[in-house]
Amino acid sequence: MPDDAWSVRGVPDPAVLRLALDGLGATPKTLPPQLFYDEEGCRLFYAITALPEYYLTRTEGALLREIAPRAADWLQPGATLVEYGASHEAKAKLLLAGRSAGRATFETYVAIDVARAALSEMGARLRQEFPQLRFIPIEADFEQPLLLPPDLPAAAKLGFFPGSTIGNLDPVGRRRFLAQARETLGHDAAFLLGADLRKPESVLIPAYDDAAGVTAAFNRNLLVRLNREANAEFDPDSFDHRAIWNAAEGRIEMHLVSRHAQTVRVGSAHVSFAAGETIHTENSYKFTPDDIAGLAADAGWRLQDSWTDAEARFGLFLLKAI
Repeated sequence: MPDDAWSVRGVPDPAVLRLALDGLGATPKTLPPQLFYDEEGCRLFYAITALPEYYLTRTEGALLREIAPRAADWLQPGATLVEYGASHEAKAKLLLAGRSAGRATFETYVAIDVARAALSEMGARLRQEFPQLRFIPIEADFEQPLLLPPDLPAAAKLGFFPGSTIGNLDPVGRRRFLAQARETLGHDAAFLLGADLRKPESVLIPAYDDAAGVTAAFNRNLLVRLNREANAEFDPDSFDHRAIWNAAEGRIEMHLVSRHAQTVRVGSAHVSFAAGETIHTENSYKFTPDDIAGLAADAGWRLQDSWTDAEARFGLFLLKAI
């Protein structure tokens, strides 16, 4: 990582084991989605974003290209861009390229993610494309409270949380996250939030259960990681991937379904599965614009502006601190 890297210690193997045992000991069984993003998980996720069924990334990208030139109107030149869950710079680059009055809109880019290797690779690429940019990687779980480096420029900060990752947090968690971001970024901050909007189940399900099976491999990779980091003995092929639409909760759910009755060692514990029993691995909540406005207000922000694509599939929402 660059010399000015400001890292928070990553999750050690015993913590991965504890996360696994806590989730697999619950009823129903769960695994936390942060375990998706080891090196292979990151690779599979970016393969998912290129799939024809996965409309989110290309729709959000088109919106970002449309509105990125306006970022200079939101902040003074020399601002800091702070991206949460920043395992790749593709979306941030659309904002980083902006200029105002002959000066870069953003002179500092803080990238927060749990994937150390991804942050390091980002830094190498950004130094080539934006040699004047100060890049600060922070290895951390963005759901936990964190402090930014104290020597950041005084100019206002723009928080950036694209990809509808907000939808992976439960209602309490997403309010807590946005409130923590408000505390971290300061009283004059802005925040650009990407959120997937409610739409027919016939559109949603293929985005999370693609024909090529990439999302299935992404889901099963959780078990591969537990075998490696939590001394587990899962056979990933003994679990099927399933995506369902939970209309009552307004969310897509991803599950791993045990193909048969089995008992799996995890660390020194043994975890039993009935045939057809599932591990709930991820939620992806879908929103209306009013949902986002209410969430923002509850967390110390106000909705200043918003943009959606022509089919109202995805939205970008600009929040201002209050």
